[in-house]
Amino acid sequence: MRVGVVTFPGSLDDRDAARAVRMVGAEAVPLWHGTHDLEGVDAIILPGGFSYGDYLRAGAIASLSPIMAEVVDAAESGVPVLGICNGFQMLTEAHLLPGGLIRNDHGAFICRDQRLRVENTSTAWSNAFADGAEITIPLKNGEGGFIASADEIARLEGEGHVVFRYLEVNPNGSMNDIAGITNARGNVVGLMPHPEHAVEPGFGPDTRAAMRSGTDGLALFASALTALLARA
Repeated sequence: MRVGVVTFPGSLDDRDAARAVRMVGAEAVPLWHGTHDLEGVDAIILPGGFSYGDYLRAGAIASLSPIMAEVVDAAESGVPVLGICNGFQMLTEAHLLPGGLIRNDHGAFICRDQRLRVENTSTAWSNAFADGAEITIPLKNGEGGFIASADEIARLEGEGHVVFRYLEVNPNGSMNDIAGITNARGNVVGLMPHPEHAVEPGFGPDTRAAMRSGTDGLALFASALTALLARA
């Protein structure tokens, strides 16, 4: 299975995402934002970073990059698409996911290991988790506050489209403690925390077992592999 990782000017975590893809046994395919070629990949990741310096709004310019036209078409055809942090911002700007991301309510950039609860395990990127699983994933953002209209929030909650929810503390003022959402089909998921930074012992969050031993993020990438095999 081939998973494309798109690099934009200002992407920071594309290589980390590619490594996570390889760790679950898939092939990571580097894709460049300035082309219209998805190179026949089976799934797509929009990685974290500061595309175009976050000018205008985070993810706004990147959502208009040439390759995003192909990403939109692929998503609408059912191809699994994951947006991580800046990638989540791109997905909302491209209208593949509802709502938007605004500056953290405390006005500061935040970097921390964040507790989450998995609310929906039926998506292409969360099926490897147990229902209600509580996990720890690194978080780093300055514009991570999820917002939407009251009606949209009610719809997301009522239709089970909230995939990840912040626990213990809301780090950025996101409405309803929402950390990640999905589209109705379940193939497109966006989240602010960074699962690619919690895939390998020695480099992830601290756990009760040992320092830097957390690997909860690996399940997102394993989920995609399971979803792709089911489609094959």
